Amino acid sequence: MTLNPWRLRLLADLATYGTVRAVAQRGNLSPSAVSQQLATLERETRTTLLERTGRRVRLTAAGVLLAGRAREILALMDAAEAELRGLADEPAGTVTLAAFQSAVHTLAEPAITRLAALHPDVTVVLHELEPHDSMPALRRGDVDVIITTTDFAGAELDPAIDLVPIAADEIVLVLPPDHPLTAHESVPVQACADQRWTFEAAGAYMSELATRLCREAGFEPSVICRFNNYMLALGHVERGRSITLLPSLAVDPRYNVATRPLAPPVTRRIIAAARRPPTPRPEITAVLTALRS
Repeated sequence: MTLNPWRLRLLADLATYGTVRAVAQRGNLSPSAVSQQLATLERETRTTLLERTGRRVRLTAAGVLLAGRAREILALMDAAEAELRGLADEPAGTVTLAAFQSAVHTLAEPAITRLAALHPDVTVVLHELEPHDSMPALRRGDVDVIITTTDFAGAELDPAIDLVPIAADEIVLVLPPDHPLTAHESVPVQACADQRWTFEAAGAYMSELATRLCREAGFEPSVICRFNNYMLALGHVERGRSITLLPSLAVDPRYNVATRPLAPPVTRRIIAAARRPPTPRPEITAVLTALRS
């Protein structure tokens, strides 16, 4: 019996993402192609790996066992490839980088541009993932490097994760340009108790932070809009329909809005994070260096 690494990866992805459709989307395959490959893996192993319930499948005990071993096998293969690449003078390979929305254009893309000039054989695949999603994705091995913040539940220190400080980003109050609060150099959150707010979707990083700051100031915010896109939030504020709290990195100068620091100030720490590999991966080191610079 010879195990096919590609089919093992599909099985590991199924254990992670839960559905054949999600695995297909991740691999740019059709669901039927994924199902056929998993069926072939069952024949190769002479083991029932999947249980079919209606249109869905779930892993059997044997499937869970093999998916776990598959992750170990694939990690060892990645390490072997990294060791071989490390024998060369120049970093090479593909690195998957995930960054939260406001860091994509301000931090990730400039770093990728610098990296392309210094190490043209390193390819970076960029994804947008918010902090509450990116850290679990890093721990699962779905991405190689993330740009995130340590200021949220779930970002606790992990000996298997290396953290690289990048920057500090101030949280600012975003107001329509003619709003009365623009007369102040800084604004305490409690001064906004009677305002209408735009927040991110419930559970997202900035939504949780803004809600906490309002409640600590003694009031429940009147949230009239929830947007996952900062551009939509800035447009809503620009039209005078609400105010919001955003990281300063997210405030696009193309929008006619005013910003004021909070009193007392609130700052988030921005970091890059990568799993600590059994052997160094020069391409990941190159990405982290580009981000740090």
